[in-house]
Amino acid sequence: MTSFTPRTPYEQEVAEDLPEGFTQVVREVNGALIHSVIGGVGEPLVLLHGWPQTWREWRHLLRPLVDMGYTVLAPDLRGTGGSAVTETGYDKENQARDVHELLQALGLNDPVRMVGHDIGGMVAFSYARLYPEQVHRLAIADLAVPGFGLEEIMDPASGGYFHFGLFMTPEAPELLFQGNERAFLSWWFGKMSANPKAFPPEEIDIIAASLRTQDALRGGFEHYRTMLQDGRDNRAWRDAGGVLPMPVLAIGGEYSVGGYLAQSLTSVAPDLTEAVIAGSGHYIPDEQPEALLATLSTFLA
Repeated sequence: MTSFTPRTPYEQEVAEDLPEGFTQVVREVNGALIHSVIGGVGEPLVLLHGWPQTWREWRHLLRPLVDMGYTVLAPDLRGTGGSAVTETGYDKENQARDVHELLQALGLNDPVRMVGHDIGGMVAFSYARLYPEQVHRLAIADLAVPGFGLEEIMDPASGGYFHFGLFMTPEAPELLFQGNERAFLSWWFGKMSANPKAFPPEEIDIIAASLRTQDALRGGFEHYRTMLQDGRDNRAWRDAGGVLPMPVLAIGGEYSVGGYLAQSLTSVAPDLTEAVIAGSGHYIPDEQPEALLATLSTFLA
């Protein structure tokens, strides 16, 4: 891998916090600059983060996964972290193309193992259905896939989560959140995790700093603003006979989606394994990294 010189404050912060053996890369792919961290030697393993996080969501797992013999790539999704905030392109099919072109640009052309959490899981699902021959194994963690149960849990009138509609609304959440990022995140992680100690003040500070402009906030919320279209895309694929041919692992936190994710995918994933991580809420990589690593290591191998 060629040498990398940090050019932005974000990239400098990353350089000071990378696990041993990892470096940063930035590539222009699919009309956007995508920032990633990469390390290791072996078959490619892609880790896709959720909202409101960046590649750092995987910080506890990066070095152990490299030690298992993988080349580990953890991008910042379009519009987050060190990746460009673009005007459009946040639908999950297009973000799957971001990842596909990024892998090609880095010379990682072998079939990949892919792990996605939250919105990263939505992108991973789209990647697997668009490029099935290029996915060796797929693991997605604690989400509802658009078109496969998301629409039901995003309806607050029937007891669903309130935030989807708010985050989908153009402009309003940016206005509400700007200047209040840290206070909101402290409340958010306390609400969505079963182990709030997984998010100490210094980690919340880092995440808040990555969202401290209106543009950065918009980049995060744009992921939500395409979800209804993402659901239509996924249902159209299913209705045309779409099936995921690779082994699929559906992971839920005990105090979050639990087995809901696995149950929602039985019609399109014939080789499906369910895992529920005990003691975890939504943010499994932060709350229960050792249990998640044990579950992934068996499945990925």
